[in-house]
Amino acid sequence: MNAYTIVLLGLAFVFTVAAEFSQVILVPESCCSRLSTVLGDKVSFPNEAAYNVSLASYWSQQEQEVAPNCVVRPKSTGDVSTAIKCLTQGAKEHLPSCQFAIKGGGHMMWAGAANIAAGVTIDLAAMSDVSVNAARTLTSVAAGAVWLDEYSHLDALGLAVSGGRDSNVGVAGLTLGGAMRAGGLSYFAPRFGFVCDNVLNYEVVLASGEVVNANASSRSDLFFALKGVVTRFDFRTFTQNNIWGGSVGYDISTKDQQLEAFSHFADANNDDPYAALIHAYAWIEGHDEWLISNTYAYTKPEPYPDIFGTFTSIEPQIHNQVRITTMTSLAIEMDGSNPSGDRQVYVTVTVANNIALLSKVFEIVDTLLEPLKTRSGLRYALAYQAVPTCTMSRSLTSGGNALGLDPGDGNLVLIFLDISWKKATDEEVMNRQARSFVKQVEMLAASSDMLHRWRYLNYAAQWQNPIGSYGYGDREKLRAASREYDPDQVFQKQVPGGYKLF
Repeated sequence: MNAYTIVLLGLAFVFTVAAEFSQVILVPESCCSRLSTVLGDKVSFPNEAAYNVSLASYWSQQEQEVAPNCVVRPKSTGDVSTAIKCLTQGAKEHLPSCQFAIKGGGHMMWAGAANIAAGVTIDLAAMSDVSVNAARTLTSVAAGAVWLDEYSHLDALGLAVSGGRDSNVGVAGLTLGGAMRAGGLSYFAPRFGFVCDNVLNYEVVLASGEVVNANASSRSDLFFALKGVVTRFDFRTFTQNNIWGGSVGYDISTKDQQLEAFSHFADANNDDPYAALIHAYAWIEGHDEWLISNTYAYTKPEPYPDIFGTFTSIEPQIHNQVRITTMTSLAIEMDGSNPSGDRQVYVTVTVANNIALLSKVFEIVDTLLEPLKTRSGLRYALAYQAVPTCTMSRSLTSGGNALGLDPGDGNLVLIFLDISWKKATDEEVMNRQARSFVKQVEMLAASSDMLHRWRYLNYAAQWQNPIGSYGYGDREKLRAASREYDPDQVFQKQVPGGYKLF
């Protein structure tokens, strides 16, 4: 080998090293790459199987279409702590892609609620353990669980918690609604209050990565406000036999009878807190008329209790699925009426219990629907649910929550409109319809002094500002806790999704 050859080989080596080095420095470090280094295969990237599974698990099409730079699927509280530390430190170093989202069950509908474009999504789905203490008084549930995980475990033990009504809704989302105690409607609410009123302890990862417990006697301000990533819920647990319930479908010609029966029920619920009801009107593509569907629940194994007599005697009935059953079975039935994968928007208004008002609300919806009937895959659902004063009283005796509801407000009716459709090109018109509904109903109710300020967070659209509907003192408590436990405002600024305090 002569000197000329050696020089050429040397130059080739130099150029090769330089080229490889240039490839390395052209790819800047990001929060995703740093997370992958510390958490390994718990971090997935676009087109990888775990990444695709996470996106497909969102309920709405809008959320399924949001593409994070990577997905973290922690398996333990320690993993969550590591991820939060990495993300907050990365943001301080100005690394790219350090904004993040937190996904429990993934049932919130608007794009970016629990997912994030060009950031990091922490998907808690792998954390779904359920356990009961030896005294059978406390159920511990990991934050990635859905209600099916919890009910299937507890039904076998003859136990229950005051939990959600749809098997596929996340425990975290229903209870917190975005890192604060949002309420949570339950068939058990008239007996035990909202779902959040029945959590005795939260395990929380703070913005610093520190893991703490929050309850009535330790960090009570954090227990009230919850600023951080909740990784475990400890629920008050009680003995529960089978229940009676199921859905019954009716012809729209029975509407006036139904509204009279519902208004009576909304007042009588205080006298029989074992009863719960969802009174709904549905219009589905391919049908010429509205359908009425009532979901009954009586948390005793007693068929056809008197409180539902004015409903169950109404004819004609299109279908009848009531039976003595378990919470698992009833929750699965509810999930069957809420298919995933469609585009969704829903909104909410709270009003006083008044038949004439509720009748006019239906007329508003019917008018809004008319020009949309030819839209692909359209489904309209209007639901009325009673919020009796006994539910509010149970909340107060359990220590209170941030909702600011008071029994002195009287029996309330929670109105829920859910619009679903197929095509992205219909997004603007559907959102416009939802806004028009809220505006018209609020004006109508306010004109007769029957509008209530409360906007239930889990039913609220992105623009409805449910936190603004809480009592002023409660909002200030939430803000004070945020300043105390999240001084850098990580969950206000680095997490774009959810509803914000400031």
